[in-house]
Amino acid sequence: MVDSVANTTANATNRIGAGSTMLASNFETFLTLLTSQLKNQDPLSPVDSNQFTAQLTQMAGVEQQLLTNDLLKGLLAAQGGGGLAGAATYIGKEATAAWSATKFTDGEATWSYELASNAASATLQVLDGSGNVVWSGDAPDRGTGVHDFTWDGEATSGTDGQDGQVYSLRVVAKDAAGGAIDSQVLTRGRITGVEMYDGEPYLTVGNSILPLSTVIALEESRAAATTTPANDDSEESLLASIASTFNPLKLFS
Repeated sequence: MVDSVANTTANATNRIGAGSTMLASNFETFLTLLTSQLKNQDPLSPVDSNQFTAQLTQMAGVEQQLLTNDLLKGLLAAQGGGGLAGAATYIGKEATAAWSATKFTDGEATWSYELASNAASATLQVLDGSGNVVWSGDAPDRGTGVHDFTWDGEATSGTDGQDGQVYSLRVVAKDAAGGAIDSQVLTRGRITGVEMYDGEPYLTVGNSILPLSTVIALEESRAAATTTPANDDSEESLLASIASTFNPLKLFS
C-alpha cells in the first residue's frame, strides 16, 4: 500500500515541533538560572564579564534556533500544498486517494479497491452514513492490484441507496489459509474543486469530497493527455480544393 503524499511533510513537521518544544523549555530554564545567578552573585566577586557575555550569546543562539524552526515549519507547510492557493494547483489532475466515502448519485456509487496479493476470498460491504451494512457481496476481482466496483443501489439489507446520501465501502480479503490480506478502498477521478474546512484543504473528486492528505497519486488529466491536434489531412484537402477551383488553366479546358 502507498502512503499519502502528506506523510513525509507531516513527520518532518512533527519532529521540528518536538524540537521547538524542547528548545523552548531549555530556553526558559536558562533564563531562570541566569536570573538566579545574577540575584545571588557575590557583590565582592561578581560574575566575570566574559562569562556573562558568553551566556548571553548562548541565549541569543537558542532564541534564533526557535525562530529558524518556525520558518522551517512554514516552508514545509507551503511545500506540502497547504492552503487554498497551494491546493488549487491540483485542479484538473487525475487523483487517487485512500478514501472510502462517496455520494450516491444518478442511481450508482463507484469506488476502487486494492489488494496487496491474490485473495482466495474477498467480500465487499457498502455502509450507510450510520455505519450499517446495506449491501454485501463477493468482490468482482480477487487478483493483486486495483479494481473498480459500482454499486447500483440495490440493498441486501436495510434501505436501497438514496440519491444524495453518502456511502462508504469496506473490503475484507483473505488468503487460502484464512489469513487477512492487506487491502484498501480508493477514490479515483478528476479533481474539479477545492474547499477549506478547519484550515485543511479538501478536494472534490468525482462525487467525493476528501482531504488533500489522503491523496496517494496524481496524474495528468486523461482528457488533456488524449487531446489530439486538428486533422492536417482534412486541412490539406480543403486547401487543395480551393487551389483547384481558382486554377487559371481550367479557363481553357
